[in-house]
Amino acid sequence: MAETISTDNQNFLQEMTLQLKEEQLILVKRLIQRGDVKIYRESFTEEKSFKVPIECEELVIEKKIPASETSAQDEMLTEVIRIRLSEEQVEFKKNRVTLEDISIYKQQIEEIKHIEKTLKKEEPNIKIFGSPTVNISNL
Repeated sequence: MAETISTDNQNFLQEMTLQLKEEQLILVKRLIQRGDVKIYRESFTEEKSFKVPIECEELVIEKKIPASETSAQDEMLTEVIRIRLSEEQVEFKKNRVTLEDISIYKQQIEEIKHIEKTLKKEEPNIKIFGSPTVNISNL
């Protein structure tokens, strides 16, 4: 808004001060929380089945008894006795193996943000009415 001072007014002083003002931009930055992250490990279970051949050692006792005393030798009854002497046993061991390493860290990134604002500035203007004598001098 322009402020007009008239010299026709009888209250006009010989000396007067006119304050000229301008707007100045003050930049204030503040940190705003935009989100949050929760980091955790999740374990899953998986059933696995294996077929493992196992060997064993047996003592075999075959007892051949004739079916009858009058029968031929090819008609004999066979009785088999098996005694397990040794066998393989399967042991299961679980071993944890590292699949991958994941790095988690915070990083500061600087971006340049372009901001445009219109600022007001006051300048003195002089309008001369009539035909007074004007002297311009540099101080």
